[in-house]
Amino acid sequence: MALGFRGDVADYYHRYRRGYPPAVFDALAEVFALTSDDVAVDLGCGTGQVTVPLAGRVRAVVGVDPEPDMLAHGRRAAAERGLANVSWVVGTDADVPALRAALGDGSVGVVTIGQALHWMRHDDLFREVSSLVRPGGGVAVLTNGTPLWLQDSDWSRALRESLEQWLGTPAGRTCGTDEESQERYRWSLVEAGFRVDVRAVDYTDTLDVESVVGGVLSALPADRFPADRPAFTERIGRALEPHGPFTEHVHVTVLTGQR
Repeated sequence: MALGFRGDVADYYHRYRRGYPPAVFDALAEVFALTSDDVAVDLGCGTGQVTVPLAGRVRAVVGVDPEPDMLAHGRRAAAERGLANVSWVVGTDADVPALRAALGDGSVGVVTIGQALHWMRHDDLFREVSSLVRPGGGVAVLTNGTPLWLQDSDWSRALRESLEQWLGTPAGRTCGTDEESQERYRWSLVEAGFRVDVRAVDYTDTLDVESVVGGVLSALPADRFPADRPAFTERIGRALEPHGPFTEHVHVTVLTGQR
């Protein structure tokens, strides 16, 4: 089932969602001993923030997402980089059995999920993936920092307040980055028979107003997308202005379950 991340939302997602540091892909290659013979699957791939850089580490990558508009951006990004080893499939975590039927048991080196697991039934998914991955392969759940509106800074608190006034609802969604969610994922991997490890990559970034607004718009489903984007941008800009520079300390987690 599509989640509403289409059209303009997909455009903002492609332009403003930050990618993952190279150290994340180094960690995946090391943990799962990835080689040019391996196949990878990127579930909830969005516009390819994991899919595209992962393609350089393996023989082939299958990017899976329920939104065709997201996949269209990913397809163009791969083509611009001259990558011929990426396939793009419309689907969800519920389609893993079909992937297993198409690819074969024990055929995949790693299944990656980049800050999309909160949309999935992770207990069922981990059990289904267990037979899809080869010995020594497994699952990698990646998060790329706390959402912009939940960080421990004055500018983030101002952003959250402005968003809540605009939307009329609390802006509390953590997108699976909180410790409680991460602990649930860890135990679920253990129960599915995986050996679990957690690694972290930290970096600091400074954003401008355009990047903050773009990041927020990339996270809003189509039915919550502001009709008057200039007014929305102006409102957020006014809220942020007294609190610059907009520095964030990004904590990337690499939660791996190895078979």
